[in-house]
Amino acid sequence: MRLSSPTRPLAAALLACIAFGTATAHADDSTSSKYLFGDWNGERTRLADKGITFDFGYGFEAGHNYSGGDRRITRYTDQWKFGGTFDLDKLWGWRGATFKIMVTDRNGRDLGADAHIGNNQLIQEVYGRGQTWHLTKFQLEQKFFDDRLTWKIGRMPVGEEVASFTCDFMNLSFCGAQPGNIVGDYWVNWPTSMWATTLKFATTKDTFVQLSAYQVNPKYVDDSYARRRGLDLDFPGGTTGALIPLEFGWTPTLGGLPGSYRAGVWYNTSKGDDLYLNEDRQPLATAGGEPLQRSSRKGAWITFQQQVTGEAGGRGTTVFLNVTSADHATSATNNQIALGMEYKGIFGRANDFVGAAIAGTHANGYAARNQRLFNATHPGEEGIVKDGYEKVAEVFYSWSPIPSIAIRPNLQYIKDPGGSKQNDDAFVLGLKTSIAF
Repeated sequence: MRLSSPTRPLAAALLACIAFGTATAHADDSTSSKYLFGDWNGERTRLADKGITFDFGYGFEAGHNYSGGDRRITRYTDQWKFGGTFDLDKLWGWRGATFKIMVTDRNGRDLGADAHIGNNQLIQEVYGRGQTWHLTKFQLEQKFFDDRLTWKIGRMPVGEEVASFTCDFMNLSFCGAQPGNIVGDYWVNWPTSMWATTLKFATTKDTFVQLSAYQVNPKYVDDSYARRRGLDLDFPGGTTGALIPLEFGWTPTLGGLPGSYRAGVWYNTSKGDDLYLNEDRQPLATAGGEPLQRSSRKGAWITFQQQVTGEAGGRGTTVFLNVTSADHATSATNNQIALGMEYKGIFGRANDFVGAAIAGTHANGYAARNQRLFNATHPGEEGIVKDGYEKVAEVFYSWSPIPSIAIRPNLQYIKDPGGSKQNDDAFVLGLKTSIAF
């Protein structure tokens, strides 16, 4: 499989890093360090004491399609990340201030698209947003009032700050901020960032409220723009409005075990295309013309995670529930629900864990109504009607031979891909791996 050209210099860089790590690893214990190359003979700790920490990593996701679609193929995609956090208090005496930067690079192919499975949710969540370089973070954080108020400004992915969720599974249905899964044309998750600002206030020790504003611009979700300008810090023309999420959070300790409960709503001031009506409020399928412009777009979500057995933050079972709903008139997929669990410390191995989850992503019946009308009036041009739930199940085992490496084989079953019974069910064998340098 051919990868994009940036992979070649990155491969050379990786070999150089491995050579450096091999030369210094004798001073570190790789069986206990969370980094493959350890503490760099103590240099990493010395830099951290001065206010500089690094986040270097690599992850890949491979999958083989055993059924569904029309091709029995294997596809691979990957992501590199190069980041740093700078404590400006330690460095310059700027109290309560932190600067973060993250650059990422993606390569590879999408199994679902190449096998023509017809799925809505990516089988390999690390694919997408342009297989190229991205400026993922470029942000300043400032704390006020004894750290109760946090203000952030700069370039940020929405899902990094709002409705944030873990990404242990390989199917996108269970990864990251769920609203971005169904309204991804303007809610942008990793690795794409937008100019934004957020205010988060700790109302009590365990509760917070967060209000944000993100620049909405079609260029941010245009793969060709990312390939040309993915590392640019400019403020691109063509802004259509602002995405304004409001989130409430509660992070309790219940029975001595940690939990995280978030709920929120969003409002997008940008206009959106109606999925059925044209500008004269006639059916698009028969009357043609331009879609009716809705004045705004909105939605709501909940994200719950709670450890229910074991030791706080360690061995034990954690369960989760994510539910998101978007407006009916403009969102081709208008709701998603995901339910699952993870068990950490299986077989007495502290860093190993298993996960199992199910999800449903609903294809909007309003858009299906348009497709049915088009099919009825355009013989020979019929398209697939998507009017139900794409149902996904995934199980995985995460094996960490050393703390810095996770090797995670998984099985995925996708029923009614795209929310249509016209698409064959798919069974996928996957492998997700991550390395922290």
